[in-house]
Amino acid sequence: MLGLREQAVALGRGEVSAEELVASALEAAEEGCDLGAFRVVRHKAALLEAREADRRLGAGERLPLLGVPVAIKDDTDLAGETTPFAVGGRHPVAERDAEVVRRLREAGAVIVGKTTTCEVGLWPFSESSTGCARNPWDVARTPGGSSGGSAAAVAAGIVAGAVGSDGAGSIRIPAAWSGLVGIKPQRGRVSGYPHTDPFYGLTVYGPLARSVGDAALLLDVLTGSHPEDVHRLDAPVKSFEEAARVEPQRLRVAVSFRMALGGKLDPEIRGAVERVARRLTALGHKVFPADPDYGPVGLGLVPRGTAGVADWVEAMEEGVFEARTLAEARLGRVVGRRLLPVAKWLEPRLQRRVGRIFRYADVVLTPTTAQMPLRVGEYEGVGWRKTQGGVAAACPYAWPWNVLGWPGVNVPAGLSKGGLPIGAQLLGHDSDEAMLISLAAQLEAVEGWTERWPARSL
Repeated sequence: MLGLREQAVALGRGEVSAEELVASALEAAEEGCDLGAFRVVRHKAALLEAREADRRLGAGERLPLLGVPVAIKDDTDLAGETTPFAVGGRHPVAERDAEVVRRLREAGAVIVGKTTTCEVGLWPFSESSTGCARNPWDVARTPGGSSGGSAAAVAAGIVAGAVGSDGAGSIRIPAAWSGLVGIKPQRGRVSGYPHTDPFYGLTVYGPLARSVGDAALLLDVLTGSHPEDVHRLDAPVKSFEEAARVEPQRLRVAVSFRMALGGKLDPEIRGAVERVARRLTALGHKVFPADPDYGPVGLGLVPRGTAGVADWVEAMEEGVFEARTLAEARLGRVVGRRLLPVAKWLEPRLQRRVGRIFRYADVVLTPTTAQMPLRVGEYEGVGWRKTQGGVAAACPYAWPWNVLGWPGVNVPAGLSKGGLPIGAQLLGHDSDEAMLISLAAQLEAVEGWTERWPARSL
């Protein structure tokens, strides 16, 4: 039940060994196999790496996560393992680690496994022919997607932190539905290499954790560019973990329930976000209703998303795909690729249009999702059109910030009457991660969400 930082401190003091921590995570993954959080669990390899971490610790070496077990999403290359991205069929074994894995290893982390997702990251659930992730708060419901396995692993306490990717909310949505902190960083903050421009700028990699401090620590470890990345940023002046320890100044918070493409908001979710807004007012911030002007933001999403799916499908020569994935890929080949220049041309104009709200606000507070966690199997065997319409209605709030490339943080906003987690989004302007993290940590201190555990915690 210790967090990432607590585990690292305990290891440094010799209060626990890396082998003990990793063995505990592996045992929890085995006990929680019905949650389906992992596609691959690295039993032998992780224990060998833990023993090597203990040797290094014993020699006096100290690194941010030396000996600490973590998990990565199954869209991420890990040398010696396949990267099916939830696609059936045959897949080659990765020869090299992805850049985020290299950075995790550089920080000393032990990767215990690769987590369950949905085919090519398309949906806000994590179910496919390669596995089905379930929500520790209610195993009849999804933990979200597409980083649902990572969220389930952290929510259940198998690992204290995991890496996800977010192309239309795929970190923030599972964080919301699993009671976690999930950070979507600024585009270019974390490398996607060997993918130099994942989903043409939509997708970024980031952390899922129970606490803001742990999420910030993991983001510090992941931060950095590869020379071949299309989008690259300078290193932050201060660490994100430090930002989590700094009290924010009085901020102007715009509360918005507007959806870019319309939809219906669950009243309990609205009430939870309004309660968070009142909490922010009590903390001394200026909170008021105001909506971003999204304009034609959908034109920045569809070409990139569909063209990105087409790229993945074409790269997997021996993949066996769901019909709805192939339908999305066809759309990408026929329409998406042709409209990519339009999406790129439109981006700075959308940034100016939506960004006007930051003339009078520092942060935008919105729901993370419009509906409670979907039921497992709700879209099993359903066609592309019905699936796309249903998930768009359930999750309309997260994806505009992927189009813009700006950072967002999901924070737990309480539980529904039925005991299901609800999430709220803190959305920032360009490279505003530190401010969002500082505000989220201030909320955590008074909300105490790290003390809430699901019934299926391990």
